[in-house]
Amino acid sequence: MEKRLNVIDLLLKLLSAESVTPSDGGLLTYIESYLSEFEATWINEGGVKNLWLTKKFGEGKHLCFAGHVDVVPAGDGWETNPFVPVIKDGYIYARGTQDMKSGVASFVSAVRDASSQFSGRLSLLLTSDEEGDGTYGTQIVLKHLKEIELLPDYCIIAEPTCEEKMGDAIKIGRRGSINGFLTLKGKQGHAAYPEKAINPIHNIASILPQIAGYNLDEGDENFAPSKLVITDIRSGMEVTNVTPNELKMMFNVRNSTNTTQERLKEFIDEKLKGLEYELELQQGSYPFVTNKESAIVKALSLAIEEETGLKTKLSTAGGTSDGRHIAPYGIEVVEFGVINDRIHGLNERTTIKEVETLYNIFVTIVKRF
Repeated sequence: MEKRLNVIDLLLKLLSAESVTPSDGGLLTYIESYLSEFEATWINEGGVKNLWLTKKFGEGKHLCFAGHVDVVPAGDGWETNPFVPVIKDGYIYARGTQDMKSGVASFVSAVRDASSQFSGRLSLLLTSDEEGDGTYGTQIVLKHLKEIELLPDYCIIAEPTCEEKMGDAIKIGRRGSINGFLTLKGKQGHAAYPEKAINPIHNIASILPQIAGYNLDEGDENFAPSKLVITDIRSGMEVTNVTPNELKMMFNVRNSTNTTQERLKEFIDEKLKGLEYELELQQGSYPFVTNKESAIVKALSLAIEEETGLKTKLSTAGGTSDGRHIAPYGIEVVEFGVINDRIHGLNERTTIKEVETLYNIFVTIVKRF
């Protein structure tokens, strides 16, 4: 086994692996060896590797750090090789610097260096299928942990959450995501005889202003309003003299706990009353929120303030994360990581300072929580 690396050296090691989802690039085996004092369980399914590491230090609470080692494809146009990390002017450039190998390196190092001072059980949940479908990732591990009665009490996911300054935001929840597929029926005809046809474009024209960008709820102290966002409309044969037989529309709602799939269906039914249509709704993920008074929210907020001097914002903005799989088990989930401004983009980067700060905050959590 090689020498114990500091957090930046460990991050550079992780970034050097081409772990494009669902491949782990050998990183999970490396981390298992790196934390060899922890009990390791592999839960692999559907070509996805998942690693669960745990160790009991006392009779206290069970804290889990969760994350993924897989990354999205790099794409073309990088100024450097995306899988050969480059340090320049205090920045580290490579695919996965923000999302989320910086987070993984930070909590792996923190657990290694400070776990002896923890009073309960520590665990790490690592997957190689967060950026993909996620079908055989974190949720497979959770099912196993429930079966063996080892579900954590608290979980920190090290996704990039900060907005402008390191420490300025943590996620205490996430909105859900509902995808909608609408087919509005019509009757094809000649443009010169509109009275003999049923034009679905004309039928929806007056309805669009009532649904496009509509807030299905008013939001609350935790969530912004659940907005209906139309993403695609298609109809016709790309000719000028034939009216279409049907119209297809796709939309998405990032929903809070105040709006359900059933409420959305009722809204669409009301607006399209009297028209012939088919509607399919798919709940990609469900919303969740952790109480602001939770012990893990307070402890993380305090550690951030001590390290950065900032009073962090408690947010639920953004897309989905694996927290959507963890929260339904009654586990209190928070997310915290480096600044998120280049994830999935070209020349993804983070700073050495941010990673060191993240490591220090996680060390404080392990020592005091």
